Amino acid sequence: MKQLLAFIRKEFYHVFRDRRTLLILFGLPVVQIILFGFALSSEVKNIGIAIQDNSNDVNSRQITDKISTSSYFKLEKSILNYKDIETRFKQGSIKCAVIFPANFGEELYRPGGAKIQIIADASDPNTATIATGYLTSIINTYQQELNPDTPFSYQIVPELRQLYNEEQNGSLNFIPGVIALIFMIVSTALTSVAVVREKELGTMEILLVSPFKPIMVLIAKAIPYLVLSLIDFIIILLLSVYLLDVEIKGSLILLFAESILFIITCLSLGLLISNTTDSQQTAMLVSMMGMMLPTLLLTGFMFPLENMPWIFRVVSHVIPSRYYYAIVKAIMLKGLGFSYVWKETLVLAGMSALLLTIALKRFKIRLS
Repeated sequence: MKQLLAFIRKEFYHVFRDRRTLLILFGLPVVQIILFGFALSSEVKNIGIAIQDNSNDVNSRQITDKISTSSYFKLEKSILNYKDIETRFKQGSIKCAVIFPANFGEELYRPGGAKIQIIADASDPNTATIATGYLTSIINTYQQELNPDTPFSYQIVPELRQLYNEEQNGSLNFIPGVIALIFMIVSTALTSVAVVREKELGTMEILLVSPFKPIMVLIAKAIPYLVLSLIDFIIILLLSVYLLDVEIKGSLILLFAESILFIITCLSLGLLISNTTDSQQTAMLVSMMGMMLPTLLLTGFMFPLENMPWIFRVVSHVIPSRYYYAIVKAIMLKGLGFSYVWKETLVLAGMSALLLTIALKRFKIRLS
């Protein structure tokens, strides 16, 4: 144990005297959590919109006021004709246009009702769909306020309830994925260069001729990054709770236990990459490009897996972060217990054992 502690202390010294490593360890997680929490959001706001009011009556002005006061739209200068609408769309200054017909207020109380034309820029289909949905909701709400005591024939009024995220906090969708991404970068990428660094510095010979067993070398390399990853995890949770208003609904102990398991999986993968490469640049490239991109694309936190072709859904089953993402969502956002995540936990445990075994088998006790 004294030898093991000495090697672990040596690894901590390696980390703390390398400013670039410290920047990746503690600077990158903070930047990513702030970036994903504030800059990236599935919500669409400040949509440029212009209104052509050919009626200019009380009703059209009231609807215009509701649109302009909404946080989803940014009202641009009024338009006078259809050519002006097309010009604004080409310039990109607006994404939507609303046209009130002449005599809108009079037609509103007639049996046939009044019509409003909504034009959206569908070069971005997602934004166009969301914007037209917002406008439709504003108009329907105004119609209900206008005639609260006059029921429409066969009217269906849906009553909505948002489970697990009633405040519609956009950060809740990204935080679990960002945690998995940070662990992949910190644990896998930095550990992957640990053994390779010894080869390049020429100190691997000292390790190989020492009475230290190969498995102890790997453990000594992994433990510092396990401890530092847990510190990163605590920082992420504090930022999520106090900066992004994310409530942890489930067991904090279970969340820590699952995170330790995922960190061990990432460390095992990093050690495997470290044992199969001969330079730090190659190890970093394999770990960053080989694991960061699948974590971004194939875990489901940025793009729904259900929308992907079947071949990508099959490949996603070998990505460890997919299972951890599902675990964090279940514990943090839904407040579920171990009985709901035991399958994902078993998969991560199996991956950890397999990767660590292969890394140990691939560890070369002789230099070529």
